Amino acid sequence: MMHFPDRPDQEQTRRLLQDSGAVVAVLPGRAHDLARLGLLADRTRPPVVTVIGKYNHGKSRLLNELIGHTAFAVADKRETVELSAHVHQGVQWLDAPGLDADVGSVDDEHALQATWLESDIRLFVHAVKEGELDASERTLLEALHCDGLRYGRQTLLVLTQIDQLSSDDQYRKVADTIGSQAPAFGVHPVSSTRYRQGVEGGKTLLLERSGIPALQRVLQGALERVPSARAHEAQLLLGDVRSELTQLVDERLARVCDLRAQQTQQRQRFDFDLLAVLDKVALDIRALIDVPGPDHSLTPDSFAEQFKMTPGKRERNRLQVGYSKACIEINAVLIKHGVSELPQAQRTSVRSLDNVMVAVMGVYVKYRKDLNQIFCEEAGRARMQCEFARYFELSPDRVELAAEISAAAGAVDAAQRALVALETLEARASALEMSGGSTA
Repeated sequence: MMHFPDRPDQEQTRRLLQDSGAVVAVLPGRAHDLARLGLLADRTRPPVVTVIGKYNHGKSRLLNELIGHTAFAVADKRETVELSAHVHQGVQWLDAPGLDADVGSVDDEHALQATWLESDIRLFVHAVKEGELDASERTLLEALHCDGLRYGRQTLLVLTQIDQLSSDDQYRKVADTIGSQAPAFGVHPVSSTRYRQGVEGGKTLLLERSGIPALQRVLQGALERVPSARAHEAQLLLGDVRSELTQLVDERLARVCDLRAQQTQQRQRFDFDLLAVLDKVALDIRALIDVPGPDHSLTPDSFAEQFKMTPGKRERNRLQVGYSKACIEINAVLIKHGVSELPQAQRTSVRSLDNVMVAVMGVYVKYRKDLNQIFCEEAGRARMQCEFARYFELSPDRVELAAEISAAAGAVDAAQRALVALETLEARASALEMSGGSTA
């Protein structure tokens, strides 16, 4: 057997978990692959042989005979309910709970963990006394075959308890049926009972007839291929994860670019519409105030004239109507772009005053000089543009879009950090390949 150190480097394990966690954070669907990569990158980890199959098919007893001593509990009733492990001659042997013994339970999860996460080699055990493979066994064997074709992990189909059949003809009939059900696998018939009798009685022929020495030789060859198979699997998994992660980074970058383009376009449309309406109302206001004759709006009404229509009142009304029309036109543009109510922090107890137009333009009566300063002079127009643009950026839609951009940019950063973490895992996988041989 091959000899590996029994104790992994704890600091290396911690770093691997940290790097894997950064990737899993953005690719949660790859959690299993990253966990497997963490195991593959641990060069101190011995090869793992897992015995899988339905409960009471002789898995634990087979393991004990392969190892050469009793390391796993054996009973006529269901005995293995969680993962049992034993390291012997540099190999870690796992005895998993019986598949489908308690579907959906922790036991079944342990069996799946052993099969898909821990294993380098699987011994798929089926007791010939049970006859042909059932649907669940065939499905699992097909999945294991596909996994082996892609990643190089090996599965051996072991037929146990052959001594419990009445004749060789009966065995051949069952074996032929199973062979047709799982044509991708050769079958390895064994009898733990015969092997034990051969060991205790010193009977060489009985030992060979048990099939266990032949299985041990096949296992030895499989164990010798584990380092190169691990390196091959690591490179494929890394490639899969890197491809998905790179695509995710590209998608997230594109999302940020799209959102920022949307943000820019919104602002450009707002600025264009605002400038257009300010140009229009400036012309209207200029026509309103550039009239011949005295400015009667500046003439105060006497006490005697307070209930009479005077030239001053008519002029002030004319200016107020013109000002109101200008504000209505500007407000229509603001509403079009979602700029209406004030931000929550600026709101008052007077609902009618909680709007952007009042905040920017005020409520006092305007005179010709005031209208000229507000709408016609460059400083007044610049102030309105600046203030309305500020409230535009504080509008709910713009705040929501800015938050979306910030979140999307954060997602890009997370994905890019995950790429850096993946590069670290790749470096360790390269070290694994150098130590374990070329990829398969």
